[in-house]
Amino acid sequence: MGGMRWLRVNLFGDWKTSLATLMVGLLFMYWLPQLLDWALFRARWLTNADACRLDGAGACWSVVAEKYRIILLGRYPQEEQWRPLIATCLMVGLLVASCLRACWRRGLIVAWVAVLTTFFILMYGDVAGLSKVETDRWGGLPLTILLASLSIPTAFPLALAIALGRRSNLPAIRSLCTIFVELVRGVPLISVLFMASFMFPLFMPPGLSIDVLIRVLAGISLFSAAYMAEVIRGGLQSIPRGQEEAAATLSLSYWQTQRLIVLPQALATVVPGLMNNFIAIFKDTSLVTIVSLYELTGALSLALNSDADWRPFKIEGYIFIALIYFTFCYAMSRYSLWVEREVNKGKAR
Repeated sequence: MGGMRWLRVNLFGDWKTSLATLMVGLLFMYWLPQLLDWALFRARWLTNADACRLDGAGACWSVVAEKYRIILLGRYPQEEQWRPLIATCLMVGLLVASCLRACWRRGLIVAWVAVLTTFFILMYGDVAGLSKVETDRWGGLPLTILLASLSIPTAFPLALAIALGRRSNLPAIRSLCTIFVELVRGVPLISVLFMASFMFPLFMPPGLSIDVLIRVLAGISLFSAAYMAEVIRGGLQSIPRGQEEAAATLSLSYWQTQRLIVLPQALATVVPGLMNNFIAIFKDTSLVTIVSLYELTGALSLALNSDADWRPFKIEGYIFIALIYFTFCYAMSRYSLWVEREVNKGKAR
């Protein structure tokens, strides 16, 4: 579609659309120069906090240059920060490789095991001459990446099992799955994290303790699985019952029918909903601050609240954090569109 045709179809299709386009355009023209003036032309980039307080000063991006280590890496010991840097680069590289069709081989599973093992060795240490760093000192971007990368693949198979369980002919399994979904969806994630961090240890036997990072990861995974299960169940319900009956006439078992016929179609139908859940999981990792795990947003508060000179410039810090979240979420969204196109190729034929 040509540029002029795209404008005519999407922005000037009728008089209502044209009026809305003109109004938004005028507001944008009024607002954009002020934003550029504040964010770029009058901004302070590599100065001290006093220079940012001068009359006429715009955005104080110097706060990012001054506090980026704490924002990105949290309370991790400064002399050892090369370790989370390498660990994060390995994890992000593996995530990108996992999205490429050329890498969809059995070796990818081996790569995941190797990278996760290396990640925990680098972050925790206590081996190969590396100093020990407790998980409560992990933070910033490495913690955000870790929580999202582990909770998503942990929640997905659990959600799949729950969705199938809710459609089971066995009343006990169906009731159990329904109770789990309704119970988990009836409370906010903050409550789940609070219970996982502070309440769950009270029920453990004396002397037995599970690391807070594992408890938080389990809480996020269970919470996300409840929502994801309903998305998958919607996809399962969209498949005509006749396909399962046809599979039964071919003497296919229940699991063969689900694996070969029902699930491929159901999951392809709900790709947008699943990706929406994945993005929500990534953003929900910001809530772990309530249990004293300082991921990106928590690390920013940690960096500024401890320094009164830079505390007034939180807006610039949060914009920096928002750009990081937007970059990851936008990449996930674009990948979702690619997956949808690939799935729809079969339907087009």
